[in-house]
Amino acid sequence: MRFYLVAILFIIFDLEVAFLFPWAISLGRIGLFGFLSMLGFLAVLGIGFLYEWRKGALDWD
Repeated sequence: MRFYLVAILFIIFDLEVAFLFPWAISLGRIGLFGFLSMLGFLAVLGIGFLYEWRKGALDWD
């Protein structure tokens, strides 16, 4: 069960890269609003990552 939890967390946090590529390509057109939106998105992901880390879900026993 522990392996599946780590695998699911990897997939979730790996998908953020799929959102970063289109954002990086269109950054010139979306301007400051797009930049701040992506910072908010990354902040939510960072908070989620820290939460999972503190709970010990990323530790491999």
